[in-house]
Amino acid sequence: MIASVKPRRIVPELERRLDEAPAVVLLGPRQAGKTTLAHAVSEARDALYLDLESEQDRAKLAEPELYLADHLERLVVLDEVHRAPGLFPVLRGLIDRGRRAGRRSGLYLLLGSAALELLRQSGETLAGRVSYLTLDPFDVLEVDDTPAARDRLWLRGGFPESFLAPDDPRSLRWRQDFIQTYLERDIPQFGPRIAADRLRRLWTMLAHQQGGLLNVAQFARNLGVDVKTAGGYLDLLVDLLLVRRLPSWHANLGKRLVRSPKVYIRDSGLVHALLGIGDRETLLSHPVLGASWEGFVIEQLLVVAATQGVQGHFYRTSGGAEIDLLLVHPDGRLWAIEIKRSLTPRPERGFHSACADLAPERRFVVYPGDQAYPVGEGIQAVPLPTLARLLAEPTP
Repeated sequence: MIASVKPRRIVPELERRLDEAPAVVLLGPRQAGKTTLAHAVSEARDALYLDLESEQDRAKLAEPELYLADHLERLVVLDEVHRAPGLFPVLRGLIDRGRRAGRRSGLYLLLGSAALELLRQSGETLAGRVSYLTLDPFDVLEVDDTPAARDRLWLRGGFPESFLAPDDPRSLRWRQDFIQTYLERDIPQFGPRIAADRLRRLWTMLAHQQGGLLNVAQFARNLGVDVKTAGGYLDLLVDLLLVRRLPSWHANLGKRLVRSPKVYIRDSGLVHALLGIGDRETLLSHPVLGASWEGFVIEQLLVVAATQGVQGHFYRTSGGAEIDLLLVHPDGRLWAIEIKRSLTPRPERGFHSACADLAPERRFVVYPGDQAYPVGEGIQAVPLPTLARLLAEPTP
């Protein structure tokens, strides 16, 4: 069966930001769909599109102020803009010129794959002139609402080329090629030269320890480098939006809390590709099954919740109290989430203990079924899409 997807959820928000801000930065990992989305926006708004990985387009910007000044009446899309950091002061001057001429929004759409670097470059020069959005790979609200589509999303991940591949073997090959391209071409652009085999070992170690507590010293020993170097490798993968550090929740409760973050490869399809898992049957018999499902659910919920300003943590005490995902709303409300790969989910004793510590407003157990029902006092078992839709709704 051919997979299908829904319109990207970010489109209305992107259109609104372009109508309000002179420049919008659209962040996201490579191949998440930023360029496809930018082309659609370009066509709808008669924009000028420039790909800064193209020598021809870079040549047009040999004198960027002269060239861009001729297009102040159009939206200009600059793809992979982090490759030309010298552009940002020029853009600031052109934005200010446009403002004086009465045009206060929709001048530039900037696309990039390195979050921290692009935030630093743009923040230093475009403060007060720029709005930020992140386009992640497909999430559970952007694919068909069927168990088969959700299983496909979990197995293959959300990168469009992988999810929409005609069959599992071609999806796996695409992800393996994606990893190799990152190792050999993309990652060296963003820092000191890193041996591809060493970085692959780190990435594979992260896949084997999906959802484990971060121990940089152990990674350093296994890689044969010092702790600072290993930490820099990990920072780079986080910056490229490929790895997520989930922080622990710190509260003054008089408890001995686990303080190290958990670490996840963000896309479940990349986890499976790094471990050589190419189909559902292999996944269901693999030791990473539970950790893969947990990481998939956490990533899906955090991507959706981010649009409402919700932050994610985990909670664990030395006494065994634990919450897999603690969602912290902007107004301080807490939602506690336990994740179970079972059709008969029951919250663990540690979840009850943690909820007694924190008194969250709402409590959920996410499981792979299709019905929501109570599994204890104040605790609901819910399918992943149900909770994702609830998180996507604006807070009243």
